[in-house]
Amino acid sequence: MPLSLRDLLDNPPDLPVAKVLCQVREDLEAADGLAVIQAPPGTGKTTLIPPLVAQWIADRGARDAATGAPSSVIVTQPRRVAARAAARRIANLLGEPVGETVGFSVRGETKRSARTRIEMVTPGVLVRRLQANPELPGVSAIILDEIHERHLDSDLALAFAADVRGALRPDLALIAMSATVEAQATARVLSETGGAARIVSIPGEIFPLDIHFAAPPSGCEPLGAVGRESIGVRREFLGHVTRTVARALRETSGNILVFLPGVREVDAVATQLRSLDVADDLGIFRLHGSLPAREQDAALADPYSAAASSGEVSRIQRRVIVSTAIAESSLTVPGVSVVVDAGLSREPRTDYSNGISGLVTVLESQAAGIQRAGRAGRLGPGTVYRTMSEATWARLASQSEPEINTADLTDFLLQLAVWGTPRGEGLPLLDPPPSGAIESGERTLRGLELIHPDGSAKPEASIYARFPMDPRLARGMLRGVGVAGEAGAARIGAALADDPRVAGADFTTWRRAVSPAGSQQAKRLQGALREAIEDLGAQDASRPDAVGGASSLTQPAVLAAVIAPAFPDRLARIRPSSDPAHPSLRYLLTCGAGATLPENSPLIGEEWLAISSLTSPAGRADAMIRAAVPISGADAIAAGEAMLETRSDIVFERNRLRGSETEYLGAIELSTRPLKQIPEQAAREWIARAVADGSLPIEFSEDSEVLRQRLAFLHEVMGEPWPDVSRSALAARLEELAGPELSALSRGGTFRSLTAEQLKRIFPWPEAAKIDELAPTSITIPTGERRRIDYSRPLPTVRLRVQEAFGWKSTPRIAGGKVPITLELLSPAQRPVAITDDLASFWAGAYADVRAEMRGRYPKHPWPDDGANALPTNRIKRRR
Repeated sequence: MPLSLRDLLDNPPDLPVAKVLCQVREDLEAADGLAVIQAPPGTGKTTLIPPLVAQWIADRGARDAATGAPSSVIVTQPRRVAARAAARRIANLLGEPVGETVGFSVRGETKRSARTRIEMVTPGVLVRRLQANPELPGVSAIILDEIHERHLDSDLALAFAADVRGALRPDLALIAMSATVEAQATARVLSETGGAARIVSIPGEIFPLDIHFAAPPSGCEPLGAVGRESIGVRREFLGHVTRTVARALRETSGNILVFLPGVREVDAVATQLRSLDVADDLGIFRLHGSLPAREQDAALADPYSAAASSGEVSRIQRRVIVSTAIAESSLTVPGVSVVVDAGLSREPRTDYSNGISGLVTVLESQAAGIQRAGRAGRLGPGTVYRTMSEATWARLASQSEPEINTADLTDFLLQLAVWGTPRGEGLPLLDPPPSGAIESGERTLRGLELIHPDGSAKPEASIYARFPMDPRLARGMLRGVGVAGEAGAARIGAALADDPRVAGADFTTWRRAVSPAGSQQAKRLQGALREAIEDLGAQDASRPDAVGGASSLTQPAVLAAVIAPAFPDRLARIRPSSDPAHPSLRYLLTCGAGATLPENSPLIGEEWLAISSLTSPAGRADAMIRAAVPISGADAIAAGEAMLETRSDIVFERNRLRGSETEYLGAIELSTRPLKQIPEQAAREWIARAVADGSLPIEFSEDSEVLRQRLAFLHEVMGEPWPDVSRSALAARLEELAGPELSALSRGGTFRSLTAEQLKRIFPWPEAAKIDELAPTSITIPTGERRRIDYSRPLPTVRLRVQEAFGWKSTPRIAGGKVPITLELLSPAQRPVAITDDLASFWAGAYADVRAEMRGRYPKHPWPDDGANALPTNRIKRRR
């Protein structure tokens, strides 16, 4: 006979949390339902806290206003498999099937009824449910489990739920649970609802762990080049993990849980283990999110049930479960006493400059390693094998980065915008989104035509926010339904979400690579697609699936009809090839990034591609194209219509403004043509910018350059009011100097150089009347001739032969007597022999050395003993 929730709580299973259920209830009552529950792995918090909360709210009289039934509790689990497993576990304790008192809702699958009082969901389901109806009728409590994993949807669910309690539902209980949560930060968010969150710590039974460091052999690094395309887990290292599992089988007797970073590695190690000469009673199970539910259930069930479900009945006595990180904290894998940890995690990374994102394999954090190891000590003493050295372990980061700091935030920002808090402004988030991620995500959302320039949501954005799929894929399916049909668009969308590996990056072969889970998801997506079409008021809602058949769904045009509008920033055009005999492998994307096809791709030579999947290999400038289809140029332009832009380019060339008009699709140049006439307003704006930033080339006529140098001298020596005439200063005053001439330039005229007359427009009057006195262009030398003063040098300088300076007893001065002119004294051959600004000292000293050296070399020229009192001359000595 099924148990009630009260029966279960009165006679709970033997779990550590069972001993403190009364205390937890008292804490919830005292904090009015605001609490952060800390409990180590294995304490049973996921199993017993939801029934406790459900019974607590029922005892308080909380009921669904529509049905009169007791209100329900929503419990988030970070992954679909964890939500299903948690629901199944509690339902088993109650003696009921899933869907009665305890149910679940995950993307594409729901088991619940009107009698359901505890509903396990993923955070994404809760976020979309809150977007649809923030008041959550019929729900009186939300439990956010494993909040420490800091997934984007978990952060959003916490912030939205806190916002709802603070603004709409002060009666809504909010409980965050985790094994390693930073309690104070989470309590701060919960307390922003107007209450005071209580931190509740539940002690756990910690069994001792025997930890072995099984370092790989020298040269066997875990990460390295995998083919030519990317950095990944090396095959040799996976072999080392397999050998470590074999060692654990020899040295221990319990069931073994193996942690690997991703599906590819799980499949590889499981295959290697099956090839070993192992006992007949050993069962090897895989566990990851892409598996069908039946296979996941087999890995999570007790040994007998797992064996029976896989057709191997009771001969299996020992199990090895090869899993991704889904078994790290949110799932209980029964009977495990041994853990083999490969020490690797798969985490999201995004290049904010171009929006390319993906999962990368990195060394795990110590926090993750401790969580994994704890799986071996839930039932009693356990054994842990870490496939690294102890020194490597010591160097690991202490904590993993929250996804908000590393992931693509496109959907995150869409949810914030639809919630009415663009960029999270005013929302109680655990961490604010990074500015680079905001810029990148909003750029994508603008390309999808879902937000306004200020980040606020457009009216149709709410439909995309509620759609159970990334907004890119939702847009692709909704835009592509007219070509692919509802069923076809759903099948293609599910395949894109599954991100299958296709040979040679050719997505037309997707049907051979899509997983069973992807096929199941397609059926569920079709209903969501039809609902979204009806919400949008589209005309295709009743359109038959004329092209939804298997053969049509491999046609490039049909696939491109979904991919191109989903990823307009990844439309790509081939770059020119340096070798005409070999088409280029390189493409330019509309987002401005470069990408390269694999060398064996059948897509080589296609002018345009619609790309659905990219990776960014470390150390490479170009991304690698993993999946794409050909698309016509016209279809690419139509799909990226929001990125079409015509730019008028103006350059200053050969003393005139010359213009061209270029059409772009994002960063891709489509066409260009010269402008016969530049619109005067555009020319004026260009000139204004060029004048403001100093980019208009400023040249000087010979006369104006001399005048500029004289003014520069006076500005340096005498300061105000003499103006700064450096190039940058003149550029800033160009409109004042040459306003009429620039106006003529904007109308098609020429602008060659600044003239002396234009420079005089900034003369400081009346002081300017003294310019010839203060900075004369020339002076009279002792021979009676005029000689030019050179102001281009650091000091004003006059060049003359030594003989022309005879009789000049003191150096002439300018600038009101402040500055002596520097004299460059030359030999008869016009070569410098002395430079001085003190003639008296020169005649008394250095002249004797010059005379001694020069008189023998130039005997025809006079070299008197006393140059200061000799007669100046520019002639040679007369013959006697």
